[in-house]
Amino acid sequence: MRDRFGKWALSWPPLLYLVLFFLIPSLIMLVAAFRQPGDYGGLAPLYLIEDGHRVWQLTLDNFHRLVEEPLYVELFIKSAGYAAITTVVCLVMAYPLAWLIARSGKKYRDLLLLLVILPFWSNFLIRIYAWMIILGPQSAFTKALNTVLVALGFEPVRLLFTSFAVIVGLVYVHLPFMVLPLYANLEKHDMALLDAAQDLGANAWQRFWRVTWPLSLPGVFAGSALVFIPALGMFAIPDILGGTESIMIGNLIKQQILDTRDWPFGSVLSIMLTGGVLLIAVLGAVVARKGKARG
Repeated sequence: MRDRFGKWALSWPPLLYLVLFFLIPSLIMLVAAFRQPGDYGGLAPLYLIEDGHRVWQLTLDNFHRLVEEPLYVELFIKSAGYAAITTVVCLVMAYPLAWLIARSGKKYRDLLLLLVILPFWSNFLIRIYAWMIILGPQSAFTKALNTVLVALGFEPVRLLFTSFAVIVGLVYVHLPFMVLPLYANLEKHDMALLDAAQDLGANAWQRFWRVTWPLSLPGVFAGSALVFIPALGMFAIPDILGGTESIMIGNLIKQQILDTRDWPFGSVLSIMLTGGVLLIAVLGAVVARKGKARG
């Protein structure tokens, strides 16, 4: 009885959290996707009374609009491209940093971990606006870069309100989410395996590729999921750093819900984003399971 109560106490709180903050909102969006927009925004009444009969106001027009207009699918693919680039850049930058932290002494390890999570101590928007200043046309960084480019015979470039600025902001915000899972994985590696590989004649690259990399794949997959999924639906960074040319699917959903107040179509876009994320997560889990089985 005590064991059963302990399992219930451990499993029900997260299950309740998922039901309240994921399942119920998803069901609300699903129902709203089949409804009609109101005359002044929001949602039209779910049904009308005509001649004493209840007439339901449900429609598939919102889904037809999504399918018939390729712009929305293209925008989702573009957002997925931004998220994929962000994930790859974060992985390339985070892996050596996580390795350095994992192989450092305990005193320096704690300090390095503190520096990784230090940005979370400040407000998200303040950090993004700081990048807006850094990448602005009058910033010292932009002026120095353009001076070098002009000296080399190239045209000066604009950094702010470009795709480059969006990628920089996405990488900056999500980099810790890649470092921490990689560190948690690399810190557990048995160094005796590398010593054994070295004794067998493996050079540094072979030791990394044949030993360290396969063992670190669970951390790679976890970090990639933690970076890719939130980056895919991000809207604040493209709004502040990207301008109109770097809009992502999250910006379109925000526009439909808050500005246009077309809640049904905004719900359809949200369902498409949620479904895409779940599909990517399932595919990632399948790939990770196959890789583990081969290993």
